[in-house]
Amino acid sequence: MSFDKLKVFNFNSIFVLSIIILGSLPWGRCQDNQANNSAVLPLLTQLVYRSVSNLTTDLTHEITNRSSFCIKDPSEDWNRAFNFSSNLDFLSACISKNGDATKRICTVMEMKFYFNYLHEAPPSSNYLKSNRNCNLTTWNPGCEPGWACSVGNQQVDLREATNMPQRTDSCDTCCEGFFCPYGLTCMIPCPLGSYCPRATLNATTGICEPYTYQLPPGQKNHKCGGANMWADVGRSREMFCSAGSYCPSTIKKEPCGSGSYCRLGSTTAKPCYKLVSCDGSSSRQNIQTYGILLIAALTTMLLIIYNCSDQLLSIRARRLAKSRETAARSARETARARQRWKSAKDAVKRRALELSGTFSRRRNPADSEQLSILNDGSRSVDDSSLPAIHRFGAVPQGHSSEKKKKESVTKGMHTQTEIFNYAYAQLEKEKERALENDDNNITFSGVIAMATNPEIKKRPLIEVSFKDLTLTLKGKNKHLLRCVTGTLKPGRITAVMGPSGAGKTSFLSALAGKAVGCSTTGLILINGKKESIHSYKKIVGFVPQDDIVHGNLTVEENLWFSAKCRLAASMPKAEKVVVVERVIESLGLQSVRDSLVGTVEKRGISGGQRKRVNVGLEMVMEPSLLILDEPTSGLDSASSLQLMKALRHEALEGVNISMVVHQPSYTLFQMFNDLILLAKGGFVVYHGPVKKVEEYFSGLGINVPERVNPPDHFIDILEGIVTQSTSTGVTPKELPIRWMIYNGYPVPPDMREAARAILSNGRVDVAVGINVINIGTAEQSFAGELWQDLRSNVERHRDKLRLNFLKSKDLASRRTPGVFVQYRYFLGRIGKQRLRDAKVQSVDFLILLLAGACLGALSKANDESFGAQGYIHTIIAVSLLCQIAALRSFSLDKLQHWRESASGMSTLAYFLAKDTIDHFNTVIKPVVYLSMFYFFTTPRSSFQDNYIVLLCLVYCVTGIGYSLAIFFEAGAAQLWSVLLPVIMTLVATRRNSGITKVISDLCYPKWALEAFVIANAKKYDSPLYYFSALSPCFYLPLLIPIFS
Repeated sequence: MSFDKLKVFNFNSIFVLSIIILGSLPWGRCQDNQANNSAVLPLLTQLVYRSVSNLTTDLTHEITNRSSFCIKDPSEDWNRAFNFSSNLDFLSACISKNGDATKRICTVMEMKFYFNYLHEAPPSSNYLKSNRNCNLTTWNPGCEPGWACSVGNQQVDLREATNMPQRTDSCDTCCEGFFCPYGLTCMIPCPLGSYCPRATLNATTGICEPYTYQLPPGQKNHKCGGANMWADVGRSREMFCSAGSYCPSTIKKEPCGSGSYCRLGSTTAKPCYKLVSCDGSSSRQNIQTYGILLIAALTTMLLIIYNCSDQLLSIRARRLAKSRETAARSARETARARQRWKSAKDAVKRRALELSGTFSRRRNPADSEQLSILNDGSRSVDDSSLPAIHRFGAVPQGHSSEKKKKESVTKGMHTQTEIFNYAYAQLEKEKERALENDDNNITFSGVIAMATNPEIKKRPLIEVSFKDLTLTLKGKNKHLLRCVTGTLKPGRITAVMGPSGAGKTSFLSALAGKAVGCSTTGLILINGKKESIHSYKKIVGFVPQDDIVHGNLTVEENLWFSAKCRLAASMPKAEKVVVVERVIESLGLQSVRDSLVGTVEKRGISGGQRKRVNVGLEMVMEPSLLILDEPTSGLDSASSLQLMKALRHEALEGVNISMVVHQPSYTLFQMFNDLILLAKGGFVVYHGPVKKVEEYFSGLGINVPERVNPPDHFIDILEGIVTQSTSTGVTPKELPIRWMIYNGYPVPPDMREAARAILSNGRVDVAVGINVINIGTAEQSFAGELWQDLRSNVERHRDKLRLNFLKSKDLASRRTPGVFVQYRYFLGRIGKQRLRDAKVQSVDFLILLLAGACLGALSKANDESFGAQGYIHTIIAVSLLCQIAALRSFSLDKLQHWRESASGMSTLAYFLAKDTIDHFNTVIKPVVYLSMFYFFTTPRSSFQDNYIVLLCLVYCVTGIGYSLAIFFEAGAAQLWSVLLPVIMTLVATRRNSGITKVISDLCYPKWALEAFVIANAKKYDSPLYYFSALSPCFYLPLLIPIFS
């Protein structure tokens, strides 16, 4: 339905009641004779009004049928606009003045004619079209503004809606409390809230005041009549009860007294709030004091929340640190006592052996038994001799396995003290085993003992095999890896080395399934099966080259969160504490465990410590396959050695470890089990044990000089820095071919000639690669290169989406916590982060506060536009500030989320936790803004109504900010967040048709503005109420030209 029809229907519905007022009465003929009878007049007035009231039910039903989508409660609207029961003086005065008052009331047809004029005529027009009574040939005095005529002796039905009656008799001034339009010869009652007195002539200006019409020229006997127009405030402001006064009836106006205020169109004086002073004739109350009090209360509440939460977290951290230090100290004392007991036992045993050599007599059985006891090395220290804090209850007799023993111990632990005691006791035992099983002095029996030791946990084994692995950059046809074949075995540490550009990182990324923008050929087998590595992501750890950690969390909090979300859900908390504490101690992070990691803006721990935290995030989840990209870069030799020792401990548990290393020291190099040496172009030069690498290159005539680190020498050769003697005849380009020939691998077609030249003696044939494709690098035109770049960018973004949202079957034996448990973990972590970013939050609140104060001071609510101009500014300002602030939720830690999501953490839990924490800002920000804007503008709508609309607006723009942050880069997201609110507001506040109207309906500023206007309009007294309450159907289109 069009707005034109809606306006006609709404006005007809509004005033159809007044059409029948004083009409259709059976006693209309005797009214002329009894009008001046003082005894009959009150009864006659009540009788007229009662007859009108009896028609309310039928008229309400008609209004509901025709305008139910615009008018919520027609009965309430009727009472607010046309309930004159409290004061009928205007009706009595009109009956006394004009005995035939009912014959001067407009019919339905005349009312339609008038309100069609309001809809069709421009705002500057103040006269109606020609009609039966007022036209070029017939123009009686009743056609002038403020005048009306009678129908004479005609019998007229006021419900007549098709024909306009002849109304030219007894023309006279319009009664007070009625208005008579220009070009229409009938009267219409003024609704409540208007002031319709008899006009008086201003001799100076010639205007009939308080209205704006003039007397017709050439008619000396014509005088000023009544009101001439009732429309919106912009057209007929003078008809409404003025601001600072109230009108209990349409013919009486009273000044607003002290302590109360009266807005435009008020029917009663409204008392001012407490703590607010209102002078006489005030149109609004100054409630800025309440805004200041609200800001003070809000600031106090936020300070209490932030300070108390921070204090609680600090107290909890101090208690945990105290329990941890006590447990560590007690565990060390116990370990030293155990060591002293062992030393004393060894001394006694040695003394006994010495004594046995000095005495030649035969020992008695009791002495033999004592010596056997001393020689028994399997006995351990009696737990009863240790402090009670280390005894965790007796082990049941039926439980013989170490696993069941640990489960029975950990299940009985509930307090942090018990858990820490157990964890540090386990760590001390592991240290003792490490000292006993030192690799430098280990024997074959020691290896067997380690393999059969039940206390050393074994993880699920993962072996990665790759054959003819080739990695090609999409769009560029450039090889990053070529014909790489080999195996990464569990329980061994493999170093990947080579010069810059050899494809070391690309090789590990291909194995981990993270090669973006590249096409991969060849085979990658997991435990001999062609399975996706993503199926094992819960037990695969990948340490990126960049240190992607949460800077606003402490070292321990970063590690603990990774452990809780990625370790098995069935693992007891005590065992998780053991894992985290072992990693912290093995990586040398005890001194900074409670320090913030830090960001670019805020200084935290050192770069080397940050690198170790980056590695620790993957170690705490106890992976079966651990891939590290340059973990020793930025570390000194001591820190690198400490990291390698920690990784060797992981390898003892069966972990398959592969890492890219740059320039390792000789000591560090000897700690690796295997070596993969890559040449430029992505070819393998050597893949095998570290102990045999020098032997292999010696066979090629490449010997390592004395006092030169072997890996440095090999890389210098591959870079061409060190050249070999001509006698050997080996060049860097020949080394990959020689390795293929040495292992019998297929040689790519483009390298066969070089291979034949190497094997010119003819002793060995060259194996030809079947599946290897020689990709040419023919030159392309500029358009072709541009198209290839565009295509490669699209494919790279597609690969990123596929990598982040790929759903693969889970082949890992580990069951991590579910979505709801991870949601709880995420909620705690994000809450801590927001508390530590309180300064950023306070800046957001301060900017909103200043925006509300500035816009509130500049934008005053007026009755012509219902404060629409200020609300438009509010929509733009709040959208900009809240949308840009929402970008931080996902833009700042997007890299961290991608890393966590790739490791198997729940994206849904992460998003829900972020959204839940952001609800705090969604609830608080409207209060902060309105505390200034509302109390500066003092609109008619209540604070609650404005808050609800602004709450929905903030929630909407926050969701838009989420989408921009997720799907765009940071720069593009910020640009869109600035442009969208402005453009959408401009589109929504224009008269639109066709496709632009559809777009306008999809813009949230349109609905926000409409909600603000409706909330404001509902608080207007009649007659303003009618035009405002119908704003969704009628009045909002009229406002568009005003604020556009």
